[in-house]
Amino acid sequence: MSTLIFHNGLLNDISSILNDADDYDVIIRAGDYENIKEFRAHSVILRARCPYFKNELLDQQLPRKNNMIMFDKSNITPVVFEMILKYIYTGELDLSKHLGENILELLVASYELLLLEDLFTSVQEYLIEEQAPWVQENFVKVLHTVFKLKECEKLQDYCLKSICADPQPFITSKKFPSLNKEILYGLLKRDDFRVEEGIIWEYLIKWGIKQTPGLGGVNSDRTKWSNSNYQALKKTLSQFIPLIRFTEFSPAEYFDKIRPYKDIIPTNIYDEIEEYYFKDVQPKTINLTSRIKIIESNLIKSNQANIISSWIERKDVGDLTTKYKFDLLYRSSQDGLNINTFRTKCNSQGRCIVLVKHQQSTKIYGGYNPLGFYNYSGQWCTTAESFIFSFENSQNMKISRVNTSHTNYAIYEQNVNGFSFGNTLYLSSNLNVYFRHPGYYDNNINSVLSPYLNGNFVPVEIEIFKISAP
Repeated sequence: MSTLIFHNGLLNDISSILNDADDYDVIIRAGDYENIKEFRAHSVILRARCPYFKNELLDQQLPRKNNMIMFDKSNITPVVFEMILKYIYTGELDLSKHLGENILELLVASYELLLLEDLFTSVQEYLIEEQAPWVQENFVKVLHTVFKLKECEKLQDYCLKSICADPQPFITSKKFPSLNKEILYGLLKRDDFRVEEGIIWEYLIKWGIKQTPGLGGVNSDRTKWSNSNYQALKKTLSQFIPLIRFTEFSPAEYFDKIRPYKDIIPTNIYDEIEEYYFKDVQPKTINLTSRIKIIESNLIKSNQANIISSWIERKDVGDLTTKYKFDLLYRSSQDGLNINTFRTKCNSQGRCIVLVKHQQSTKIYGGYNPLGFYNYSGQWCTTAESFIFSFENSQNMKISRVNTSHTNYAIYEQNVNGFSFGNTLYLSSNLNVYFRHPGYYDNNINSVLSPYLNGNFVPVEIEIFKISAP
């Protein structure tokens, strides 16, 4: 004979006793101060449905009144405790009727009360999927809450990833200096925390001052600090200093931002920083991974790519890492210095950035081709947006834009050659890069192409990157 199933009726009957039955034996006081409410419950159901109550209700020392077990949960608000009882008695919970703050409190309460894993997991997922706007508006509150819960990795990771997707408003907010150190550490160790390193350093110092007794307030002026003040700040920031990507700073940023705080940086790290900026010696222990990986280049770093992006925009902007994506099309050191290979990989790919390294110089030369490369057998191409640039040691970046009177000579396409910015900067079929000044680019070209103007050389490296929206 088949087994008969009557689950619906059973659930309805058990659910009804939450509000209607008079045979309760537990009174639970939830909340504190003026926000207190008493709930009537049944010990047999509490023990069956909740591991926390199963253990606690075995305590014979619990206070009683008129044979009722008196239970106090002052750390859980009445609204949240009513949600918990609804779940325990009915196995149902409509979270859409509750505020994000109450749902977050429910997450904490379900963790504390050792409720079934499905509730804890479901509340996390609901906050992520249905309460995302509220979570994002209350990142600090949510982070400080969930980082105390070991099994809350999913919501922790969601918060950190969301911050990393648009970190600037978060790191510059008034709440940032009060951020918990474990959360800050979790952010700074991430490679996808896409903030310029100079800004990270600036706000890390502000965070450290806020967190260090004796600093901040009337003693926020570092020029008045004593050696003990610097040592106290050094202790506060000791675990964070190794997470800073010091090679991402420009020399000017090093001088203005890092050098004044030399005393808080471990000697071995500071020695490597100085060697890098003064002698161009690659550090051995400092983290060299760029956080803002908008370009995977052997020749330039992300901050230079960002400057090039700002030239494309024709305006000074702080961070274009979410607007432009740089995809490598061709690299001569891995693909071979070959015109056919260059054309096969780069033709019809859209707008591109060209980078060229001279074998006897630290300078990097390049150009922006907004039209892309095509298999023309000799044709001038018109654009007012192309430019040629150069820089040395990640600084002294110079630009020469196409002359407004000669935009029809901006790009020259000849399939037996490589790139050609108006026969001003071009890769010839003989695999030499040539520098000329026929007048098609503005007079700053003399400075950009110095000291090889009217010369040619075999490049040690060429990189071509396609530029697109991410």
